[in-house]
Amino acid sequence: MKSRFLFPYWCHYLGWGLAIAHVPISIIGRMNGMFNILDDQSRNLSLFTGEHLFFMCTALLMTLGLFLVAFAKEKIEDEQIWQIRLDSLRWSIYINYLILIISLVFINDTGHILELNLWVPLIFFIVRFRWVIFRLNQSLSREV
Repeated sequence: MKSRFLFPYWCHYLGWGLAIAHVPISIIGRMNGMFNILDDQSRNLSLFTGEHLFFMCTALLMTLGLFLVAFAKEKIEDEQIWQIRLDSLRWSIYINYLILIISLVFINDTGHILELNLWVPLIFFIVRFRWVIFRLNQSLSREV
């Protein structure tokens, strides 16, 4: 089966490296006050402040990492994997919009909506896809 729109298998490892590298960089940035861009009081009309560039770089690092993990080929890519991918993508979009609607209605802070909309679909896709593959492998090992 020809998979035209997926990254090579090795991008899976690169994506995990980028996503994991995001965590300590963000923690260091929060300790040094670089995430003030999300506060309503510290909003600056200038686009290229140090805080905004740091936020952009870390957000792009995490997004690119999750994107590579989510859309890298598996070692064996067949029709069943495609169906699991499609089903996981559908569930991640459902969950994303449910969380987005709930947060818009009940939460007054709109600064984190961008992060929510960027990462939640990718995270839920990866978690659901890996969980279904894990369950499938367990059921196959029980049959043998």
